[in-house]
Amino acid sequence: MTDFPTPASDSTIARKGVFPVKPAIAIALAALADWLFCDQPVGISAVIFTIALILGSLLANFATMDRTQLSLASLLAAAGLVPAFEEFNAISLAFIILSLGICLQLTTNRQRGRLGQRARALGELYLIAPFRMLRDVPGTISLPTVISGIAVWFIPIVLGGVFIFLFASANPVIEKWINLIITPANAASHINIGRTLFWFAVLSIVWPFVHVRWRNKSRVVVDFAEAVTQEQDTRPHGTDFFSAATILRSLILFNLLFAVQTVLDAIYLWGNTTLPADISYASYAHRGAYPLIVTALLAAGFVLAAMKPGDPAGQSKIMRPLVYLWVAQNVLLVVSSILRLDLYVQIYLLTWWRIAAFIWMGLVVIGLLLIVARIVLNRSNGWLIRANLMVLTTTLYLCALVDLTPAIADYNISHSREVSGKGVWLDTIYLRQLGPQALPAIDRAFVLRGRDPYLAAVRDRLVEQQQKDMASWRAWGFRSWRLQRTLDARQNSTTG
Repeated sequence: MTDFPTPASDSTIARKGVFPVKPAIAIALAALADWLFCDQPVGISAVIFTIALILGSLLANFATMDRTQLSLASLLAAAGLVPAFEEFNAISLAFIILSLGICLQLTTNRQRGRLGQRARALGELYLIAPFRMLRDVPGTISLPTVISGIAVWFIPIVLGGVFIFLFASANPVIEKWINLIITPANAASHINIGRTLFWFAVLSIVWPFVHVRWRNKSRVVVDFAEAVTQEQDTRPHGTDFFSAATILRSLILFNLLFAVQTVLDAIYLWGNTTLPADISYASYAHRGAYPLIVTALLAAGFVLAAMKPGDPAGQSKIMRPLVYLWVAQNVLLVVSSILRLDLYVQIYLLTWWRIAAFIWMGLVVIGLLLIVARIVLNRSNGWLIRANLMVLTTTLYLCALVDLTPAIADYNISHSREVSGKGVWLDTIYLRQLGPQALPAIDRAFVLRGRDPYLAAVRDRLVEQQQKDMASWRAWGFRSWRLQRTLDARQNSTTG
């Protein structure tokens, strides 16, 4: 929970000589990011920058750091870097972000409090603290007043925007509507201010780790029940992102957004109504499975975080029906996702999207069992959140370490019409999109049915891509290194 220093405190710190060091560290990190990432592929470079950020934060805050937590923080940071060392992707990036925030709290926030307070602190660290640089450096922008004024709409607008993005990814009809709305403003998307914007973004991101500020507990309401009873109080410097007013606005807005998706599914997916001419039924059925699953996950997380057992908001005659309606709409989303997956698997082969959907179905089953266990054991929502997060984190961690690309390529090749004599023809374009990790499966296909000219062309392209990736040390990954060793060994055995 980041705090914003007053101009007086800025002057005091500056006189003590702290600020000249911290901006220098932040600028050095921005320069390193420029060298590692600008116009360069991302791989081991992400691990290097993360380590540099940890060292910079340690150097800038060593005097006030809780050194008893350094060992635990180091272990967590190392664990968070292992997936990125294996392969840099969205999941490994998420673990880097999570481990950085947790380690910063362990070492610098002596008033961490309960799980909800720590989660709120992480949210403010990544959502609000990057804007602190504007206040810390010039000391002229009063961000607390602005934040207090928009706090009641912050969660509805941010999460509502995320839901709209996911719905647009899942539903080509919604995507078409959004494109019609934003088309007049497309010219603004071509504005490019280059590395100046990149440097400013990096400085804003690293500044909270260099100049650490956690909000004192006494200045915020940390208990939800107290927030409800004090809803009418005016606190110009307090920020409560889960007040009763915020939850009510969120539930109304989210129900309206989900109703659009629910009605469209009822019309086009369940009712088989004719789609617009430029949208195919296969596209409508296929695209929705995975984004709608993520949407349901975010929705469930919001309900569990905002509606705790025994809270006055949970007993509200207005909020409880809205929660029930929203949960019901999420159930329909999951059912629609299952139908989408079933329809598409009947026609097409295995893809990353389908694997992700199957994994989530397993997580849904586990989540339902945990909900039943919470009821039987009379546990709290906090217990349910921790159990689900443990299962989810373990699953994502395994997904980050286990490469499923070879399995996808091998399955698609062995079950294609070219090899099995039935099913659909092999999609060589998608096979090439799987990347160099598909090369072992292609080599096995040559053993099964001889050297196919189309597969041979795909293999040549993937070998060229692998050589290009390995040419830059910035893009190095342990998985790519293992693949290269396999390819080299196979080439040596062939030539030998």
